Amino acid sequence: MIRVEHPGLLSTLQDLGRPGCQHLGVTPGGAMDSYSAAIANALVGNPPEAAVLEMTLRGPELSFERGAWVSVTGADLSAEVDGRPLACWRPVWLPAGSRLGFGRPRLGCRAYLAVAGGFEVTAVLGSRSTDLRAGFGGLGGRPLGKGDIIAAGENALALPDDPSRPYLPAWSVAWNRALPLECPARLRLIPGPDWQALPDEDRRALETDAFRVGQASDRMGLRLEGPPLRLAAAERLSAGVTFGTLQLPPGGQPILLGVDRQTTGGYPVLGTVASVDHPRLAQLRPGETVRFEPVPAERAQTLFRIRALQLRRLRASLGLRWPLNTPSS
Repeated sequence: MIRVEHPGLLSTLQDLGRPGCQHLGVTPGGAMDSYSAAIANALVGNPPEAAVLEMTLRGPELSFERGAWVSVTGADLSAEVDGRPLACWRPVWLPAGSRLGFGRPRLGCRAYLAVAGGFEVTAVLGSRSTDLRAGFGGLGGRPLGKGDIIAAGENALALPDDPSRPYLPAWSVAWNRALPLECPARLRLIPGPDWQALPDEDRRALETDAFRVGQASDRMGLRLEGPPLRLAAAERLSAGVTFGTLQLPPGGQPILLGVDRQTTGGYPVLGTVASVDHPRLAQLRPGETVRFEPVPAERAQTLFRIRALQLRRLRASLGLRWPLNTPSS
């Protein structure tokens, strides 16, 4: 059992989302940085679809009533256990009574906490993800609150020799090197149906000018601030949109859609960020800047296949490192 001593800025339970419901007007949602979430799960022996805790900018303070294997990936939010820095991108054993907290955000926007056995909450439409706008999933469709109790599933991993003390295995993953958090960020963009309708100088502006992430940004979308872009046709017929769609409202300031986006939209579509760059998109925070690099769809597909292969290999190698916790007869 895990008790929430302080909820942090915005902490929600998420998994890989609920696809297959967009025809009902339900967004897929899920973890903004699904790569970091999947690796957090892999580090503690969970399947990729297990629920994790997504923490935004300022993480919560949690107390563990029993020992647990945990891992923290994604942004660097100054994680610490009982006042000591916590090693990220690796599994860590926390004995009963440990307090996990977070301090100043150093790099990135969202960190992910996985617990061996996963977080136990009721699935809604096949997912444990929190949909804040619809008010369902996770902990009743809301962020963590002070005093909440979260249950974790059964730990299937071998315990350390002394479960009463913190323990770190002598290995970690270097996936954080594949999540560059340089600024300005450069996101690869597959040109969309309205890309060619932009004047040449506006297309160059997206590639060379640094657009700033506005304060009114969240999991639904990132509002970008920069030189106003002009488009002859200000509206189009509504069509499906996806994570990473770059829309252009009449005001000329682009919107980059997130995982909690609406299912359709009528704004012109300039393009879609390649899925291989979704982790970088998810880690953008207000005040940071971004540029776009147009790439053909074939190139984006190749990059996606390479990343998927890397993830499969990582999961396989981590699976070989973990002996199962077999009960004594």
